Amino acid sequence: MVFCARAFTIIEILIVVVLLAIAGMMVVPMMSSAASIQIESAANIVAADLEYAKSMAISRGQNFSVVFDKAAETYQIKDQNDNVIPHPVKKGFNYVVDFRNDRRLNRVDIFDANFDATSEVQFDYLGSPINGNNTALNSGVISLQAAGVTKTIRVEPVTGYISIGN
Repeated sequence: MVFCARAFTIIEILIVVVLLAIAGMMVVPMMSSAASIQIESAANIVAADLEYAKSMAISRGQNFSVVFDKAAETYQIKDQNDNVIPHPVKKGFNYVVDFRNDRRLNRVDIFDANFDATSEVQFDYLGSPINGNNTALNSGVISLQAAGVTKTIRVEPVTGYISIGN
């Protein structure tokens, strides 16, 4: 009577180990890139919301402001009467962006929001930025951070041009 022992060869084991290593190398960058994708998205959202406030100021002929709260990781868009405006897409909700409670942005921190030593930027009827003290803006910067990556959104004086940089 002949018995055949069934076992894996060293080649088969090596192939499995190599495949697991390749799969592992693909998962690690995907995990670490979640924060970088979120910070890109967050920077684009902040820039778009600043543009929205500026266009509302121009189209309505009144001041609109974007007010940042670094401690709460939020910002909101307000009208000239200091009321938070309704969100144009999310009907029934105010225009408040909450980084902590939005799963698309929860890895991103509002590191700094500085508009001439205030955390508020207003746009007048011409789309020109003014700071929270109602004087012409000299400099406006929002800094976002996630997993060691920083994105900076700048609001240019006079023109209100909004740009995103590293």
